[in-house]
Amino acid sequence: MPTVVVMDVSLSMTRPVSVEGSEEYQRKHLAAHGLTMLFEHMATNYKLEFTALVVFSSLWELMVPFTRDYNTLQEALSNMDDYDKTCLESALVGVCNIVQQEWGGAIPCQVVLVTDGCLGIGRGSLRHSLATHNQRSESNRFPLPFPFPSKLYIMCMANLEELQSTDSLECLERLIDLNNGEGQIFTIDGPLCLKNVQSMFGKLIDLAYTPFHAVLKCGHLTADVQVFPRPEPFVVDEEIDPIPKVINTDLEIVGFIDIADISSPPVLSRHLVLPIALNKEGDEVGTGITDDNEDENSANQIAGKIPNFCVLLHGSLKVEGMVAIVQLGPEWHGMLYSQADSKKKSNLMMSLFEPGPEPLPWLGKMAQLGPISDAKENPYGEDDNKSPFPLQPKNKRSYAQNVTVWIKPSGLQTDVQKILRNARKLPEKTQTFYKELNRLRKAALAFGFLDLLKGVADMLERECTLLPDTAHPDAAFQLTHAAQQLQLASTGTSEYAAYDHNITPLHTDFSGSSTERM
Repeated sequence: MPTVVVMDVSLSMTRPVSVEGSEEYQRKHLAAHGLTMLFEHMATNYKLEFTALVVFSSLWELMVPFTRDYNTLQEALSNMDDYDKTCLESALVGVCNIVQQEWGGAIPCQVVLVTDGCLGIGRGSLRHSLATHNQRSESNRFPLPFPFPSKLYIMCMANLEELQSTDSLECLERLIDLNNGEGQIFTIDGPLCLKNVQSMFGKLIDLAYTPFHAVLKCGHLTADVQVFPRPEPFVVDEEIDPIPKVINTDLEIVGFIDIADISSPPVLSRHLVLPIALNKEGDEVGTGITDDNEDENSANQIAGKIPNFCVLLHGSLKVEGMVAIVQLGPEWHGMLYSQADSKKKSNLMMSLFEPGPEPLPWLGKMAQLGPISDAKENPYGEDDNKSPFPLQPKNKRSYAQNVTVWIKPSGLQTDVQKILRNARKLPEKTQTFYKELNRLRKAALAFGFLDLLKGVADMLERECTLLPDTAHPDAAFQLTHAAQQLQLASTGTSEYAAYDHNITPLHTDFSGSSTERM
């Protein structure tokens, strides 16, 4: 995910630090040293990461836009000037603008804020911003939480004792809380020196910038891979006591399926799968990422001559038009597939499904999928002209059937009149009468409109008394039977009030003879 480094260049960052030796250091020098260490690590292990550099005091400035050139970022660190007072809010507003302009509001982003813990003075200081947080209008809202998924890491060029002597630590913790708790504050352990600054940035690297290495397995074939960006733990909302789920470092392919069958499924995240080539001694040669450096090119050339299962899998999926289903953990699956960047270049990608036994309803339960050879006959047909997917649901979906809607009184009146018209044409309209009666009954039960059932029952009883002498005898029996069934359903407690129960025609000698005549 992209990273925005926000560097404090206010006057408080120029305070001298007593370091052993003759050379005089300022806090900004310690910060630049720590960021150089971070950039060097990312240049080696996170070459695909986009990083931007922002500096701020009372105003903010984008020093380096999002780039993968870490030499440019390191050069910018040595060209920073000193400015006036600290205004953290303006810097956070600048981060919002930069990220939304470049990535929109859906791409997760990491924000690394490097400061000395001084909050500024007067209007525009962090104390003032937090004090007026609840009195703001929507047009002047505080920039936290960020309008995009994010984690805020605050790197303090001060030790814990210095921050606790004022309310600085409490205000910085409030920033993390305002960002929905996503982030962490790092402080220097012990005196301010280069070694302790390296230790602090090392903790950040271990937490947020450690490459995710895994072993991709398919039967007896294996390959060491790097998954980029690093998969984040997933918390299932439905669980009473949610525990973050982390994917295994052993990614086992459990099967293959046609792209047409898996279609375009909903996923949690998408990741590049990069092979890690190893030489005979077991040392890493490279991750298969190109670089302008000659040493890197020679390493990649060596890696290109070593057979790798990742290359075989990628080529096979691309040619066959299939995806590989991979086991990420207990009841958690994902898919590996080939995605083309251009006509000539494609990458092996991995998408993570939501945890659960049935992440894709049209495939059914993952545990019940099996090889074609286990089926009695080929589910795809001899000519590959059909597919066993999607599986049809057992229950008819609510959106796949006609729904009774009574937004206006006229709609309800029309449905009742339709039942009465069919009632006067019994027994010829027996089937239509009961069809409309059951449709109204189900709708009334769904809405809790039990009085409607009682009212229609009274109407049917009245129709029964108004039948002419020439009416068929079966008409009176059917009307009386329907009225009784509706009366029982209107109580809401009997077995006849069940939603799935249907009122069926009453079988009489008259109905049998009339059916024969028809």
